[in-house]
Amino acid sequence: MIPNKKIYFASDFHLGVPSYENSLVREKLIVKWLDEIKHDAQEIYLMGDLFDFWFEYKHTVPKGFVRLLGKLAEIADSGVPITLFAGNHDMWMFDYLPKELGIQIYRRPAARIFNGKKFYLGHGDGLGPGDKGYKFIKKIFANPFCQWLFARLHPNFAISMANYWSNRSRLSNAPLDEKFNGEENEWLAVYAKEKLQKEHIDYFIFGHRHLPLDIKLSNNSRYVNLGEWVNYCSYAVFDGTDLELKYYKQ
Repeated sequence: MIPNKKIYFASDFHLGVPSYENSLVREKLIVKWLDEIKHDAQEIYLMGDLFDFWFEYKHTVPKGFVRLLGKLAEIADSGVPITLFAGNHDMWMFDYLPKELGIQIYRRPAARIFNGKKFYLGHGDGLGPGDKGYKFIKKIFANPFCQWLFARLHPNFAISMANYWSNRSRLSNAPLDEKFNGEENEWLAVYAKEKLQKEHIDYFIFGHRHLPLDIKLSNNSRYVNLGEWVNYCSYAVFDGTDLELKYYKQ
């Protein structure tokens, strides 16, 4: 790593909910955070669910979010690499963001090595035991033919319908997001421990769970969940030696 530079990780902005007004306040806060970290950022990793719903038509993308998209473009144009792991709410990103912003999109977890430390990065959805219902639905959502069928719907209808169901899903899951299930029942911690049996990973970094977590898996391995920006404004930063879970305050 470059001396005095850092690597930043953030996830689950969920822009678009619970209302336009609330989302706009949150978007401006995220842009302010990006403005502050861009000066010492060597890389920025966005771990999914930037938007509560996103679907790219061939010639159309959802309205809004211009402040965030503009700031990401500015940072990427300055030479800071930005990597995005698509989440379950914005898995329908295709070529718009790579072309417009110059960022790289991953759809599966990936390993990276920084200063000799091995990181395993991903959004986190569909990993670990259980949640068979979602894993089945994800296969449908990820199916190119199903995506083609959805794209045949007019955006006025399709995006309104998708926003309605996405909002309902978030509201129904909100109480579960706030509850720590215990290390043995946190499915991403279980997933990380199983992976540790096959290879050493210093840091597992995921989003999706919505609860900031920093769990010691072994003497030299940790699982960090990045939380979200609706309630916590949490993120992680690696300075080349240590990884720290932090909270952004204005």
